[in-house]
Amino acid sequence: MQGVLQGFSVVLILIGIGLLTSVALPRQRAAIAQGLTPLIFYITNPALMFTLLASTDLHAVVGVFTPIALMVAVLTGSAYALVARLVFNTPARRLPVAAMSTSYVNAGNIGVPLALYAVGSTSPVVSVLIAQLLIIAPVYLCMFAVLSRAKSGGADSLPGAKMILKSIANPVTIATFLGAVFSFFGLALPEVIHAPVQMIGDASIPLLLMSFGMALYGQRPLSDKNLRGEIYLATAFKVFFMPLLAWLVARFVFGLSGIELLGVVIMAALPTAQNVLLFAQQFKLPVAVPREVVLASTLLTFPSVLVIAFLLG
Repeated sequence: MQGVLQGFSVVLILIGIGLLTSVALPRQRAAIAQGLTPLIFYITNPALMFTLLASTDLHAVVGVFTPIALMVAVLTGSAYALVARLVFNTPARRLPVAAMSTSYVNAGNIGVPLALYAVGSTSPVVSVLIAQLLIIAPVYLCMFAVLSRAKSGGADSLPGAKMILKSIANPVTIATFLGAVFSFFGLALPEVIHAPVQMIGDASIPLLLMSFGMALYGQRPLSDKNLRGEIYLATAFKVFFMPLLAWLVARFVFGLSGIELLGVVIMAALPTAQNVLLFAQQFKLPVAVPREVVLASTLLTFPSVLVIAFLLG
């Protein structure tokens, strides 16, 4: 429990610093945000993903943790899509993005410090990153590309295959793949190169959290009354259904217990990743539901993880 509290304290303080920056420097907020976003996307986050994957025992992670993360994400997103379609008759154009927001967790920034403090290992985080960046994200991006081209009538400047390839072959995914290759074959960078790469990667988490805190400034949650039902449903799937499903799968299908079970369930309880918004915006798909789920799940993750730590810790 103490590790969970410490992990969340670090996360909340850095988010608070970002929010206070927007409050104290309203005129500079846009310039700071515009500078942070490409810095994180193209430099610090890829460096973090590479060093994190390269230093992990990939054989141990892929054997158990990654299949659990993949199974839980697929089942959660599919279950939400089915319920939303039946209850709200959600249009096909909104369904994949909303489904992704229920099952694609913020492992890259919130998950790393939380796993280190609560579980004492980055193995649960790495398993989620492998499943998300190398399998789940490409599948969703293919669906997004099809929906985007259907809306435009195939008039996009890029052919569908090239659009999908361009989206998948982003710096974070490439760095994750390279880190996995280094880990699998036991490779290592020379220390003179590894040290600065790791230093750059270490800067990613605080920058990401502060950037998210800045993005919270001026937000008006639940402004679209017509989508509130879908937003409540998606949030419930993310905050309650996904961790419960992770516990069921890890405990009764894979037989995990103790700290390993706690790590899997905490990773499933993480809030929705901001990447879902970035992907939706890139393909010009509706972002109202994922935007609200990102905010709501971030606020509700703290009490959710505390309950999980109390029950399983």
